[in-house]
Amino acid sequence: MTSPLWFTEDFEPKKGRRVQVAYDAVLESRQSSFQKIEVFQTIPYGKMLVLDGVIMLTEFDHFAYHEMMAHVPLNAHPHPKRVLVIGGGDGGAITEILKHPGIEEVVLCEIDKDVIEVCKEHFDEFKGAFSDKRLSIIVEDASTYIESISDYFDVICVDSSDPIGPAEVLFQKRFYTHLFQALSPEGIAVTQSESMYYHTDLIRNLVSQNQEIFPVTQYYYTVIPTYPSGTIGFSFCSKKWKPFDQLNSSRIAQIKNHRYYNEAIHRGSFALPEFLVGKGL
Repeated sequence: MTSPLWFTEDFEPKKGRRVQVAYDAVLESRQSSFQKIEVFQTIPYGKMLVLDGVIMLTEFDHFAYHEMMAHVPLNAHPHPKRVLVIGGGDGGAITEILKHPGIEEVVLCEIDKDVIEVCKEHFDEFKGAFSDKRLSIIVEDASTYIESISDYFDVICVDSSDPIGPAEVLFQKRFYTHLFQALSPEGIAVTQSESMYYHTDLIRNLVSQNQEIFPVTQYYYTVIPTYPSGTIGFSFCSKKWKPFDQLNSSRIAQIKNHRYYNEAIHRGSFALPEFLVGKGL
């Protein structure tokens, strides 16, 4: 019997933490202007997207991330029409956003066009979103693009990678200030905000920073087995609405085929364990 091949993500080697996934084949491997892009055919999780050695998504469990990034802010807003997705070139977030019938415009701002090309080729589940007439794609550094936008987007989803390399700027106060500026008066932004188990200090600093900018700032999370620690969180940053103010069961029921998100999950995802609450969250 042939031994399996193993992909290894050494995300915190000094702390002895790594993730390993067995795979059959490498379907794609290219070096873009920004990063190395790989797609693996894994044994347990289907196709897996990896950027610079870090797992971004798998077919097995991506929905737990993308549904929570999209449906939480959209259902927390009373009438979202214009949405900006920063990063997210894989197409997962825009796929969920475009399920909402009231959405009139979605802008995808992705710095690396090669990510979009690779994911359109390999991830059939997301292909339809890229041909939706409500979508426009801007290939640009989001930290630059957003500086020119004021009072426009109802919801902004920042689907970034970890705060290293090109994504580092997306965790800084200057960027969050521009998010606030780009939102409409009732706007909501959510941003990828790391693991509550492994990045507690970063999360605490983000919450503290964003409380100086937004009237409403909270942390929520989702459970996803292929990410380090099995959880990943989001910063909920709102100009007006708290996470539950506009929740409407009828609106939620309009969106079919949720695999993770529902109203109870929406509410429960903001309930934090004591080790976070004790740090001021």
